[in-house]
Amino acid sequence: MGPLPFPSGHLHGPGRGQRVSPVVDDDLWSAIGDPTRRRMVDLLLAGDGTATSLSDELPITRQAVTKHLNVLDRVGLVRMTTVGRERRYEVDQAQLARAVAQLDAVGKTWDARLQRIAKIAEAIQRNRTT
Repeated sequence: MGPLPFPSGHLHGPGRGQRVSPVVDDDLWSAIGDPTRRRMVDLLLAGDGTATSLSDELPITRQAVTKHLNVLDRVGLVRMTTVGRERRYEVDQAQLARAVAQLDAVGKTWDARLQRIAKIAEAIQRNRTT
């Protein structure tokens, strides 16, 4: 599944007076949703690594690390370079920044929704006391 509009759900451009909604990449967030892959990204942020060096830091096999790295590579969070016989992985900073921006946009959207809910609840409470 590719990027979907969020949070408005509009598949077509914004209507009159509406802002363009940020796009959330479901595949990216599915990849980041796994705690092992998040830990791998954390380790790679400290410097590039190999499947072997990552497996030394994680409670999983080198083969499992490789599978997780393939998922992260597929969504663009890591880049692989070959140095001799060694495959080295590093975090793609641009894609990570994109993920952070998406998370920030989602957070702001939910903050706004919660503020609207709080205002509605306050109005209901005021109406009950009058």
